[in-house]
Amino acid sequence: MTKFKFAFLAVALVATVALAPSALAKGKTSTPQVIYTGEIAKKVIGYNSTTPVSISITNGRITNITALDNKETPAYFKKAKEKVFSQFIGKTVDEALNLKADVATGATYSSEALIKNIKMGLQQAKESSPKQTNSKGKNKKGKGKRSMTK
Repeated sequence: MTKFKFAFLAVALVATVALAPSALAKGKTSTPQVIYTGEIAKKVIGYNSTTPVSISITNGRITNITALDNKETPAYFKKAKEKVFSQFIGKTVDEALNLKADVATGATYSSEALIKNIKMGLQQAKESSPKQTNSKGKNKKGKGKRSMTK
């Protein structure tokens, strides 16, 4: 990946994380949260190399998944992307994390790597999102808001 692309993705990720938390907590945002899996899934290998992705989440649902630079065989990787990505688009983060996704026949290693990348990225998104609260300031279990300070 070129330095420019990496810098752009880093800036986009920082801007999204900095600007979106309060809107995500309310579940009302049209600004997508973007997760880049290059660093968090750098040990996930397809057939030839790592298979990083960029995942866009808007209003709690996966709206787009884009494959980033990799060294997989283009024809097989295309087959894997088409099979895997379509299973995740439109799902909530929790639905996608629990999904038992199918792999593309003939592109098993690439498919499995993409699935692992997506799930690792979604887990990071889930962990970095503020806890959902209702209008009375209580979390889903009916308890008060958690303090962010010690």
